[in-house]
Amino acid sequence: MDLSNPDTNANLEAAFGGESMANRKYLFFADVAKQLGQNELAKLFRDTAAQETEHAFAHFRLLHPELVITDAASLSDAQKQAILSRCLELAIEGETYEYTTMYPEFAAQARTDRDTNAETEFNDQIAESEQHAGIFRKAASNFGFLTPIEQHHAERYGVALEALQGQGTAGQAPTAVAGKWICKVCSMIYDPAIGDPDSGIAAGTPFEAIPEDWICPICLAHKASFIPYHEPELLAAV
Repeated sequence: MDLSNPDTNANLEAAFGGESMANRKYLFFADVAKQLGQNELAKLFRDTAAQETEHAFAHFRLLHPELVITDAASLSDAQKQAILSRCLELAIEGETYEYTTMYPEFAAQARTDRDTNAETEFNDQIAESEQHAGIFRKAASNFGFLTPIEQHHAERYGVALEALQGQGTAGQAPTAVAGKWICKVCSMIYDPAIGDPDSGIAAGTPFEAIPEDWICPICLAHKASFIPYHEPELLAAV
């Protein structure tokens, strides 16, 4: 669908928001009805909430066709990662907007209106949204770390296959890759060119300069679990 028309795009955004709001509202009503012993009414609200979810999903698919999956089995690992990364980007964007703009503005208005209950609620949401954004950023960072891990695994499998076919013996290059270290537990590869910014390790930091209490961002193993990284290599048959 062509979303170059800003009015249509805005209408879809509004429709998605409206259907999403209806879903949560009806679930709230269902909870009220259940507490008051009206189980059939509660079921009606829940069923309608599920339908509103499907409506919202339909709108969101039009807004973000890059996230629509028709055949997951046909996707490459890179395509799957691109889709998941896009989901995280949108999640970070939303949560960041909430804690930097939306809720601070709402809290300021509540102070102006002298509505302390609303102000407290908005301030609580600022903290929660900031926490969510941080979690999503961490997940995005981990996806970045996982890319070279999976490449390493693929290369090892490739060497193993060649060895299985009698072309040599699976091994590793005799010389370690300068600056790179690999976790023995999860194969996370520390690259000084990237560092680990989420843990306070700036790009350009040599592995030797990392504090001893640093832990692997993927599996939380200690720094001592890392060894110099050697690329997989097919050794000539003797």
